[in-house]
Amino acid sequence: MGAKSATIGQIGGIPVLILKEGTSRTFGKEAQRANIMAARAVAEIVRSSLGPRGMDKMLVDSLGDITITNDGATILDEMDVQHPAAKMMVEVAKAQDKEVGDGTTTAVILAGELLKEAESLLEKNIHPTVIINGFKKAAKKAEEILRKMSIPVNLDDEETLKKIAMTSISGKVVSVAKEHLAKIAVKAVKQIAEKTDDKLFADIDQIQIIKKKGGGLLDTELVYGMIIDKEVVHPGMPKRVENAKIALLDCPLEVEKTEIDAEIRITDPEQMRAFLEEEEKILKSMVEKIKNIGANVVFCQKGIDDIAQHYLAKNKILAVRRVKKSDMEKLARATGGRIVTNIDDLTESDLGAAGLVEERKVADEKLVFVEDCKNPRSVSILIRGGLERLVDEAERAIKDALYVVADVVREPRIVAGGGAPEAEVAKVLREYAVSVGGREQLAIEAFANAIEVIPRTLAENAGLDPIDILTELRALHESQENKWYGVDIFEGKPIDMFEKNVLEPLIVKTNAISSAVEAAGLILRIDDIIAATKFEEEKEKEKKGPEEEESESSI
Repeated sequence: MGAKSATIGQIGGIPVLILKEGTSRTFGKEAQRANIMAARAVAEIVRSSLGPRGMDKMLVDSLGDITITNDGATILDEMDVQHPAAKMMVEVAKAQDKEVGDGTTTAVILAGELLKEAESLLEKNIHPTVIINGFKKAAKKAEEILRKMSIPVNLDDEETLKKIAMTSISGKVVSVAKEHLAKIAVKAVKQIAEKTDDKLFADIDQIQIIKKKGGGLLDTELVYGMIIDKEVVHPGMPKRVENAKIALLDCPLEVEKTEIDAEIRITDPEQMRAFLEEEEKILKSMVEKIKNIGANVVFCQKGIDDIAQHYLAKNKILAVRRVKKSDMEKLARATGGRIVTNIDDLTESDLGAAGLVEERKVADEKLVFVEDCKNPRSVSILIRGGLERLVDEAERAIKDALYVVADVVREPRIVAGGGAPEAEVAKVLREYAVSVGGREQLAIEAFANAIEVIPRTLAENAGLDPIDILTELRALHESQENKWYGVDIFEGKPIDMFEKNVLEPLIVKTNAISSAVEAAGLILRIDDIIAATKFEEEKEKEKKGPEEEESESSI
């Protein structure tokens, strides 16, 4: 039953209003149906973008900016979703993206399919709580199955890591350069990986990504150091410094203004001259201090006075000012230097080192490259491409590749892709459902059907017959030896995905399943939607004259 009423009851035939006028209420099966329909609509949007033959979406925002991508998280983030249940699906994609950086489309499609299966169970009068408990049991069992079938990977095996990165890029527009981009991703992650509590961890935030239009995708390069999106501050300074000794300053090379307003009364031109000379002397002593400790490169987070620039240039010191705080921190990690907040405290031990610091022109912009750092804990990737949209998509692809390699660093276990693990999980879950029995058995079987949406969608997107492919897959998976058989969209038939080098991190799969089950559970529990109206806003608009509205829109 469902209703759109703000009245809750009647006393002696008089309706009692307890909600604001215009508030709408939908409850019972109608509310569940509306939520499921909205969530499934979101899943349908991203469904056609799954897999190497998946299509891209063009998103145009209110300002006319265009985004072309097949990255699930980006598609949903750029869309202006209104329905509250649909917003939960967007949250699923965001959570998956933040946690493991890949598998967003899988998580959303699976959540949509679980809700589709749940809808048919609700029609059989099975209670939502029973369905949710069945889904949770199935998800727990699915994780066990995946963990059991997963294969450990050695982090020194760069070839395997490269295959994992290539699998994540293969569905993107930039897949023509997937080998080159995958190689960069593996080297970058291995360089920044650190041990914490006897566990390796790679923080992707320590990899700086700079995008510049121009050149081709194969011109994308990894810099063992940093790229600073600024130019050298003075034309008289050297543009190239080898064996750089780098000072990192978080203080201005300027004569600081006093905290309180002060007034200097000058009655004589000589006093004015003395005042200016003293200012110059202070700035000169700052530069002398930098020079005396052996620094030949300065990166300053604050400003550098014109006089200080002159003395730095005179001493052949390369300087860059107004460097971002995040870049300063990465510079410290890359060069081994220490950020100093007071120039008087600067010592030789605070200096960072780099084989080369050079200003280069890239796509009409000058950038400062800090290269050949000895053992940098931060690195940079310079992405090139012929079109701005292509460069943006290359950035998304490289981030996915970086994340999957970082996932394997965090948990070094992998499974094959191409729908193979999902087909195996579905088979084992159907056997497990019988042992559970009762109404939950139906929910577990529904989960097994839902998880097969991944191989089915891969087949659909490749123009293959999904029924034929699924029938073949199920028959092959009856034998334990064929557990890695998945959909090969190029051959048009099931094939061993391990032999095809289609590899994915275990953590991406398990996380996608748990995220999808949580979202489906959350939506299924809702049986009442009480929505406030935009009545007040409309009233405000009425109060304003049409002239006011016109003048606002023209601003």
